[in-house]
Amino acid sequence: MNFDTKIRYDIIKNRNKFFIFPIALTLAGIISLLLFQLNFGVDFKAGTNMDVSMGKSVTQQDVKATMDAAGFPDETPTVGGANNDRVTIRFNDILNQEQSSKVLAALKAKYGEEISAEVNVVSPELAQELGIKTIWAILIASLGIMLYVMIRFEWRFALASNISILYDSFVVIAVFSIFRFEVDLPFIAAVLTTLGYSINDKIVIFDRIRENMRFSQIKNEEQLAHLVNASIWQTMARNMYTVLTVVIVTTCIFLLGSPSIKMFSLALLVGLVSGAYSTIFIASPLWFLFKRREKPKQKAAAKTAP
Repeated sequence: MNFDTKIRYDIIKNRNKFFIFPIALTLAGIISLLLFQLNFGVDFKAGTNMDVSMGKSVTQQDVKATMDAAGFPDETPTVGGANNDRVTIRFNDILNQEQSSKVLAALKAKYGEEISAEVNVVSPELAQELGIKTIWAILIASLGIMLYVMIRFEWRFALASNISILYDSFVVIAVFSIFRFEVDLPFIAAVLTTLGYSINDKIVIFDRIRENMRFSQIKNEEQLAHLVNASIWQTMARNMYTVLTVVIVTTCIFLLGSPSIKMFSLALLVGLVSGAYSTIFIASPLWFLFKRREKPKQKAAAKTAP
């Protein structure tokens, strides 16, 4: 059985080597979540978010010094906008009207009366509701993807893809838990975006595996492994170019973009890299493991002579 494909490395034969890192990272993520949980932002815990239009260009250091002088030393403002004229301040506590007025008065005393602010308060009940809805969103998206792949391909493809995309989502969560990055609503958008990009890569390889299966007669495990390896290397360039294009753009956004979207771009970057890894080294080998356990179909009984 020859697919006229140069197999530069036998991924299926060495699959256990590539399972070690994902297993270790998953265990580290579980331990981190059990011990430290996630560093939730104000979107997922009670607090106050203040968006301030400054009317002029400001720096984070100056606004931070103003907040310290006003009696709020624990809050770190984020400066954004086209001209660095918008400031976002997140408070871990629910501010009352007097405290909000005190913050606004301090900023007006420093930068002028043209300042305007929008104050949003997240109650504990709303924070809990957002957390529950987020979990449901990820589970429903994963279930929908699994059903789609099962209908288009077969249950082995669906199971292998769902395990790998759930791993990709968990990697993003684990990294943010281990390094204590803040989790907010853009983070959830990044996780859901990761699901979409990840399944796209896997569909490409699975579609090639299915096409190769149609024109091959697999008689043993060795031939099946060769088919999967050939399918991986036939689609390797396409998958790498697609992922690299998005990774380069995401990296530029992370390095040069506004601080308000840095965590979103970082979460998306982690998910993209994990998705590329899992497509080649997790999803395809998992399908091979499921497929090789398939029992051979019974041959049709020979017709008896009259």
